[in-house]
Amino acid sequence: MINFNEAYYCKADAKGRVMIPSALKNRLLPVLKEGFVLKRSVSGACLELWPMSQWDEMMLKIKKLNRFVKKNNDFIRIFMAGVKEVEIDSAGRLLIPKSLMSIAGIVKEIALSPSVDIIEIWDKDSYEKAIEITDEEFEVLAEDVMGGFDENIPDVS
Repeated sequence: MINFNEAYYCKADAKGRVMIPSALKNRLLPVLKEGFVLKRSVSGACLELWPMSQWDEMMLKIKKLNRFVKKNNDFIRIFMAGVKEVEIDSAGRLLIPKSLMSIAGIVKEIALSPSVDIIEIWDKDSYEKAIEITDEEFEVLAEDVMGGFDENIPDVS
């Protein structure tokens, strides 16, 4: 598994080709030959770029859903809508289909944002709005999400 730790900014050309920054391409070297899955995000107006190994793990989880439960079928249908297998070519370019660019509102400038083991692909302005938060708001969010994460760590306050 590869963890992604840094955001990158780049541009898409008129055909939807994005030149992957060399630092990110180097980080992707172990999984370049496997290929990727590109899909719309579950939350947020962005796309998700999944290394194939991560996608395969997700598919194993989804296959365990009971297909006789309507909400499971609805989820699968929506989750899989617009999924595309993609590659990063030998020149280091990723082709984003126009339909997915439209879903994410991508016009030209792009933010490639780390999301642990996948990469979110945002319109640059939308990304900057999505992460716009005050220090105080982030403090509350961090405590809500991570505050009880490891119950074995003693509270020394």
